[in-house]
Amino acid sequence: MEDTKGISDPENGSSIYGGKPPNPLSFSSSSSSAAALYRQTFDGDRDRFLAPRSLVRHPSLVKTKVSALSVENEFALDKVEFVPAMRSGAWSDIGSRSSMEDAYLCLDSLMDSYGLKDSEDGPTAFYGVFDGHGGKHAAEFACQRIPRYIVEDQEFPSDINKVMSSAFLQTDVAFSEACALDGSLSSGTTALAAILTGRSLVVANAGDCRAVLSRQGKAIEMSKDHKPMSCKERRRIEASGGYIYDGYLNGQLNVARAIGDFHMEGMKRKKDGSNGGPLIADPELMATKLTEEDEFLIMGCDGVWDVFMSQNAVDFARRRLQEHNDPVMCSKELVEEALKRKSGDNVTAVVVCLQPQPPPNLVAPRLRVQRSFSAEGLKDLQSYLDDLGC
Repeated sequence: MEDTKGISDPENGSSIYGGKPPNPLSFSSSSSSAAALYRQTFDGDRDRFLAPRSLVRHPSLVKTKVSALSVENEFALDKVEFVPAMRSGAWSDIGSRSSMEDAYLCLDSLMDSYGLKDSEDGPTAFYGVFDGHGGKHAAEFACQRIPRYIVEDQEFPSDINKVMSSAFLQTDVAFSEACALDGSLSSGTTALAAILTGRSLVVANAGDCRAVLSRQGKAIEMSKDHKPMSCKERRRIEASGGYIYDGYLNGQLNVARAIGDFHMEGMKRKKDGSNGGPLIADPELMATKLTEEDEFLIMGCDGVWDVFMSQNAVDFARRRLQEHNDPVMCSKELVEEALKRKSGDNVTAVVVCLQPQPPPNLVAPRLRVQRSFSAEGLKDLQSYLDDLGC
């Protein structure tokens, strides 16, 4: 197995960055330091990174300039599209558990981290949260491999949806092979990954981590929780020969999708590999085009969402960002608040700010109410004043 030093630190709750999460206010230095530390992760890997290559862009990803002609002005002016200014922070805490099984990754410049050149569509960023169970190895493995498989795919960034789905499945297969060689690695993990390219946001999820976008203070869920009891997952599980007992998949697991878990009998596939099982690693994808109304993205493990509703988390984070505009502090405060609310799990949160300025105050417009006296009302008022001798 690859060297996983620096992926998670149960003592201080940080991940990837060793002592503490990165300072998001240092744009150039944070990207380069993250890249250097991330490359360290793979120093002992047998498979080296691919050499930089030219990237082919899909026509749908090409940014076009929109010209607006004014009657008063004979010149055509280019309308500049909104491009998010990514600043990220993360925090992780062991909580009430005996061991830390979460991992996360924040790469504000994905291409630079792998020595590749950004596309003309704008900078590309990657963020991931991985919630392990039955051990930490699957979470650390997925944290390393998923972004690597993404940038190595020949169809990246022309077909991001296809590339992200492929990266999840490749990671699942690779972890199966690693577990076959070393049984001590056996474990599983949910996986939540987000890629931002220019104005495009694509989120891939397998499990019960969740991504929530704040759009002018309104919570927009960018993923669905894959619980065995959800109608869609239940139908799929039963069609594949699985069952649900007391809310658990095959009576063993409280998620319907995950990477790993090959050690669990009847979960993934038969020993001969002929049939799939009820537990799958296929991610569900959601995409949106970001606008000036989009403020920040929250990504968290179920330790966050066990005690926060999506809108509640957005409201909480929004107030904190209005105070200090620091995604690292905001992530830490989300985690600390989840623990105060008695979250009984490891707790990990990632906050990605999409604007350089803090979220604005939302002031509800005051309605103008017109009041008038009727003729009868004026007559009664006059009679009252006459009685007073006015």
